[in-house]
Amino acid sequence: MSIPLIIFLISGFLVSLLLTFVGMPVLLRLCQQRGIYDIPNERKIHHNKIPRMGGVFFAPAMIVGVVVSFLLMLAVGEQLPQFGLPTFFISAGLFLIYIIGLFDDMLGLSAKVKFLVQIVTSLFFPLCGVCINNLYGLFGVYELPLWAGYLLTVFISVVVINAINLIDGIDGLAGSIVFIALGGFAWEFIHIGVFSYALMAASLMGTVLAFLYYNLFGRVERNTKTFMGDTGSLILGYALAFLGIKYAMNMHDVVPYRPNALLISYSLLLLPTFDAGRVAVSRLYRGVSMFHADKTHIHHKFLAAGLSMRWALVAVVGMQVMFIVLNFFISEMCLRGEWMILTDLLIYAAVIWLLNYFKVES
Repeated sequence: MSIPLIIFLISGFLVSLLLTFVGMPVLLRLCQQRGIYDIPNERKIHHNKIPRMGGVFFAPAMIVGVVVSFLLMLAVGEQLPQFGLPTFFISAGLFLIYIIGLFDDMLGLSAKVKFLVQIVTSLFFPLCGVCINNLYGLFGVYELPLWAGYLLTVFISVVVINAINLIDGIDGLAGSIVFIALGGFAWEFIHIGVFSYALMAASLMGTVLAFLYYNLFGRVERNTKTFMGDTGSLILGYALAFLGIKYAMNMHDVVPYRPNALLISYSLLLLPTFDAGRVAVSRLYRGVSMFHADKTHIHHKFLAAGLSMRWALVAVVGMQVMFIVLNFFISEMCLRGEWMILTDLLIYAAVIWLLNYFKVES
């Protein structure tokens, strides 16, 4: 008798959640013993030394969750998904970016080194056939030439990885944004019948949820609070880049043509990528380095407008949910993708203008 695949998704989610939840206290004690802390400075929001290795479980817990689910499938006689070249390349990229994140959290690496690694690992996507190959009529463009698809894929991947890294500025923000996006991708991959990527997203959701408990409700004095660090944000960015690009592909040999595939990926990743793009353009306009750290991100603007950290979190996450819901209705009304993007840009620009207008002078 066939078991509904949702059971295996839940098992992957629960295994990764429990593994992270149980292992986090051990990790935090290790950070305390080795002095691995995020130290406050003029650019940071927090005022205490806090362990910055909370994201170290993301990749291992996700992998264990996926493996356990596959073992359960074998045990009950279910057929496993087929694995090919993409699995090997993506695993290699995940491992490389995980190691770089660990080195950065423990020893510190320059932004240029991390950027170079992001480009290298992003090249793994087109090398194994995972690339944006169709714009589905957006701006009048349908099927893309191979070279254009490769360049666009690497560019989008680097943007997404950096966007998640940069929006990780206040408690719970990056984790919450990523959790929502992963839930959306899990749902979409289930809907088109591609189980392996839905399982990857669900397993990653479990470990992110466990991290959020320690990040949001942990106490500094009890050594139960942690940040995800670059290990976590780089892994989450890389995973979201892969899921977004994979879903946006025209996978004609797997699923029927989906005219809204690109816009769904765009909507699930909208807010962090919009913010990263705005900050990058602002830095170029001001003549400062792209790698220059500052307090111009959207969560900083909500804080500068007088909101507390928790209300800034609610505001930014609420914006992301609002954009997803709005774009769903625009898509249902069968409006062109250009109108969706224009509407999103106008709303985002209006919010930024209002935040600048209501900025509380320090």
